[in-house]
Amino acid sequence: MRSGAKVAIVGGVFVVVASGVGYGGYNLWNGITGGDSGVGTYDEAAPRTGPLTADEVTTAAKDFLAAWAAGEPERAAQLTNDPVAAGPAVAGYREGAKVSKAVITPGAAVGTKVPFTVKATVTYEDVSKDWSYASELTVVRGQTTGRPLVKWQPAVLHPRLTTAGTLRTGVSKTASVKAVDRNGVELTAEKYPSLGPVLNELRSRYASKAGGTAGVETWIDSGSEAIADTPLLVLRKGKAGTLETTIDAGVQAAAEKAVKGFGSASVAAIEPSTGAIRAVANSPGKEFNTALQGQQAPGSTMKIVTATMMMQHGLATPDTRVECPPDVMSRSRTFQNLDRFSITDGTLTEAFSRSCNTAFIKAISKLSDKGVADTALGATARDSFGIGQEWNIGVPASDGSVPESAGAETPASYIGQGRITMSALNVASLSATAKNGGFLQPYLVAKELDDREFATADRLSPEVADGLRRMMRAAATSPRGTATDAMAGVPSPKGAKTGSAELDGQSTSNSWFTGYSGDLAAAAVVQAGGHGADAAGPVVAQVLKAG
Repeated sequence: MRSGAKVAIVGGVFVVVASGVGYGGYNLWNGITGGDSGVGTYDEAAPRTGPLTADEVTTAAKDFLAAWAAGEPERAAQLTNDPVAAGPAVAGYREGAKVSKAVITPGAAVGTKVPFTVKATVTYEDVSKDWSYASELTVVRGQTTGRPLVKWQPAVLHPRLTTAGTLRTGVSKTASVKAVDRNGVELTAEKYPSLGPVLNELRSRYASKAGGTAGVETWIDSGSEAIADTPLLVLRKGKAGTLETTIDAGVQAAAEKAVKGFGSASVAAIEPSTGAIRAVANSPGKEFNTALQGQQAPGSTMKIVTATMMMQHGLATPDTRVECPPDVMSRSRTFQNLDRFSITDGTLTEAFSRSCNTAFIKAISKLSDKGVADTALGATARDSFGIGQEWNIGVPASDGSVPESAGAETPASYIGQGRITMSALNVASLSATAKNGGFLQPYLVAKELDDREFATADRLSPEVADGLRRMMRAAATSPRGTATDAMAGVPSPKGAKTGSAELDGQSTSNSWFTGYSGDLAAAAVVQAGGHGADAAGPVVAQVLKAG
C-alpha cells in the first residue's frame, strides 16, 4: 500500500486512510492480506493454461475490486490485462470523479463474469452525495503469464463509461434544464427511460438558451463536442431553465410501454399537420437512439413511396388493374410474394393492401422505357417525402437514404430492401406525409431556438395524396388488408402499411409497421419480429390509441 497508509479491518471491510481521504473495500483473504494465491505469489515460472477455475475467477475479481476500492490504481492496473489503460482510468475515478469513499460488494460469479455493486461517496468542495450503481467484470487468463486477470474495459468502473469517456465531478459545463412536454409536463429519464439520451442532447445544445444556471454534478465527459456528456449524479442542483419540447407525455408513456416487451424495438410518433414529434421510444433504452438514428431496410413500408412514384409517373392509379403473379423475374433475380400468393384481375389498391411484391416490381419495365428505373424511387423519396435531405430536428437523427440503384438492387429497393435505410422516425414521416398531403420535417424543439434550416419537399398533388390515403385505408380496414387486424381498435380516419425486411444472417425478418389515426402518425420496427402486423403492428396501434 501507499507509504503511510493505515489499514483497519472492520467486519470484513477495510478502510484505507491516506491524506485524509478514506476508501472502503473488502477484507482480502489473499493477495494484499498475505494469502498464498495473490499477485505476489502466483507462480510465474509455470503459468497455468486451460479454462479458469471458479476459485481463480473469484480471487482475481476480489483482488482487483479491493485494490480499486482502496484507491490504489497501480495495484489495480496490474491485476488487469491492460495495465496501461486501466491505471489512469482507476486513478481518475478518485481524482477526476472526486470519489472520497467506495465500498464495493461482489456477487456470485457466473462463469467468468462477476457482478458487483458500488456504494460510493462523491465529495466536491463543501458538498457530498452518496452514489450507488451496479456493474460487472470478466476474468480472463493472461496470454503470456497464464495468470487470471480482469479483462479491462472502462465499463468496469461504470456501465455507461466508454473508452473515449472520462468521469468528472465539478461545476457542470452546461446549465440545468427542465425539459417539458407540449403541455408543460416535466420529462425525466427516470419516468421516460427512452428519453435519456434525448434529454442529454437537448441540455447540451440548448441549456444556454433556457436561462438556467449550472449545478455541481458527476458526469461522463464524452471527449467530443459532437457528443453530449452523460450526467450521472447531481450533488447540488443549479437553477433549471425550462425547455419546451414537442413530446406528448401521454403518447410517450404509451410508446415506452408498447416497446417494453421486446428485446429490441423502436417506435416514433409525429403530428402530420405540424411535423411535431410526439413520442420516441426504444427497447432497450440506450445511448444510441435507434428510433431517431437507426439505418435499416424498411421492407414493404417503402411501398408508400413506390406507389407514389407509380402514380406520379402515370403508371397506375388506385383503380388501375395490375398484375400480381406469385413470383416475377427482374434483373436476373426472382422475387416472390409471401407464401407465393397471387391476385387475379386486382387493382393497385388491392395489391397495396395485401402487400403484393410482384405488382410493384413489375413497374420497373415501364420506368426502364423512360430511362429512370434506377433513379425514380430516390427522386420521389427526396422530392416528395424529404428522405435523404438534411433533417435538423434538434438532436441527432438519420435523414434516411434511397440511393440510385443498379441491377437487382433496383427491384429490391421497390419493396424496401437493397441499400435503402431508414429509421422509425423516417418511416413515421412517410405516413405523416400521406395523411397531410405533403412533407413537413419532423422536429423536437422549435427551430427559432437556433435558427435551424428545415428540409422541404414538394406537396403531393391532390390526386396522389388522395390515392395514397385510399390505399393505406384499404390496408388498415379491408377484409384481406395486411394491417386490418392490428388496426382494428384504432379510431378512424386511419391508414397503415405493413413491412418485413430480410437481413443476411438473420433467420427471421425485422417487423415494420406504419400508420396514422386522426392527427397522429407512427412507425415501429421490432428486430427479428417477423411479419409487420405480428410485432410492430400492435406497437403502432397502442401508440395511435394514446393520441
